[in-house]
Amino acid sequence: MYSSEDLKKIKEQQMGWQSKNQIAPKIVYTPLDADGFDYDEKLGQPGQFPYTRGVYNDMYRGQLWTMRQFSGFGTARDTNNRYKFLLKKGQTGLSVAFDLPTIMGYDSDHERSRGEVGRCGVAISSLRDMETLFSGIPLDRVSTSMTINAPAAILLSFYIGVGEKQRVALDKLRGTIQNDILKEYSAQKSWIFPPKPSMRIITDIMTFCADHVPKWNTISISGYHIREAGSTALQELAFTLADGLAYVEAGIAAEIDVDTFAPRLSFFFNAHLDFFEEIAKYRAARRIWARKMKEKYKAKNPRSWLMRFHTQTAGCTLTAQQPENNIIRTAYEALGAVLGGTQSLHTNSMDETMALPTEHAVKVALRTQQIIAYESGVTNTIDPLGGSYYLEALTDKLESDAEDYFKKIDDLGGVIPALEQGFFQREIANSAYQYQKEIETKDRIVVGVNEFTEAQETPIELLEIDPQVERKQTGGLKKLKRERDNLKVKRSLESIRQAARGKDNLMPHFLSAVRCYTTLGEIIQVLREEFGEYREPPTFW
Repeated sequence: MYSSEDLKKIKEQQMGWQSKNQIAPKIVYTPLDADGFDYDEKLGQPGQFPYTRGVYNDMYRGQLWTMRQFSGFGTARDTNNRYKFLLKKGQTGLSVAFDLPTIMGYDSDHERSRGEVGRCGVAISSLRDMETLFSGIPLDRVSTSMTINAPAAILLSFYIGVGEKQRVALDKLRGTIQNDILKEYSAQKSWIFPPKPSMRIITDIMTFCADHVPKWNTISISGYHIREAGSTALQELAFTLADGLAYVEAGIAAEIDVDTFAPRLSFFFNAHLDFFEEIAKYRAARRIWARKMKEKYKAKNPRSWLMRFHTQTAGCTLTAQQPENNIIRTAYEALGAVLGGTQSLHTNSMDETMALPTEHAVKVALRTQQIIAYESGVTNTIDPLGGSYYLEALTDKLESDAEDYFKKIDDLGGVIPALEQGFFQREIANSAYQYQKEIETKDRIVVGVNEFTEAQETPIELLEIDPQVERKQTGGLKKLKRERDNLKVKRSLESIRQAARGKDNLMPHFLSAVRCYTTLGEIIQVLREEFGEYREPPTFW
């Protein structure tokens, strides 16, 4: 303990230390920054409220994080081969990247899909494609994450359909659908329907999975794309949690008991390069979520208070120049995620700023996680940085500033009204502009880009998508549409239409449709006709 005289002396010494940048942290932190620090209120033990130090009492001493590599390209067969390669190399969970037509709810043979089939992810148009994607991969032995939003309910139905084909009970299926439509309106922009019907679909998924697929995480509330769009760490923290709380309120408004669905909400954060700020961000997020769920939303089940999250290293920090440097960036970002207590981790490959990763690049990225896990020693002690004057002050600062953002959002009427008024969009755009300006003026150094550059660089091998992928995929889809029972398909689509017009839970209708090989595009088209399509209102700066 420090006496009052000790603290006075430290304060006098600290007055001479000034930061060159007003928005930067102090140059040094002292006991003054922890004055009045309450261990139980701010930290507590790992696995205990408010979970600042981690959601489990033994953290990585009991079980390492799930190692995932976000993968998908070409046809379902191409990606199936990549999954088997990664599992053989020691990956412990699957993470599906879908191509743009799938993300936007179009079949591979739609005119809008031309030139994009299998390019930035795997093409999935039907249950048949999903069967191929997981051929030879028992779904009761893996956890699968699917990065899909507007059509998430249909892709989940495909996955359940594969489980049924493999005779895996629904209560054995484990995984996550991103299903975070609110961040689409502010950041990633791959929406289909307006907010109201989109939120209805999400609460239908919550209800269905609580009753039938209890180990499935129904939403992965994503700050990752908010950060990739240009936000600061604080904005990522505040906007992600605001979206999460909006989903909680939507579930409660749909008369679902909070303790029924909240334990299956998960989060997805970005691991950026400011090492300590990122660690503080994760710790602040856990503490805020726990307190909101317990005190504001009156959740009784401690599992509803837990913020479990997946992390992906920052794609926006990767550079096309000197791409081997990306291995180093990714390693530090991954280490920050681990020290911050992530439950699942994806490490980007060195070549991902230019193309989908090669097998060599993705193996190096996976090995990065394995070296951290098995060689670095950082998993031996839970929250080893806890109690640091700097880290605790930074955690408190992020929490306090996030609360200021929550108030601004509430004053605008909540998340959806704030989106409609362009609040999130303006905040993110302004931060992205400032970040780019700092690079151009060299106030922010990016190695190999604006400093330490090289006149000539040795190119690295890149993955190229076979031009025949689109022909193979569309040919197979047309064959499926000819051979299936199209009378059943027609009936299933009419059933979905009637359910959309009424109040029935949509999930059973989606499942009936996919079982008879109704396609993603056919289902989404019916919903487009019933729900309409979202058009972003113009926003002026």
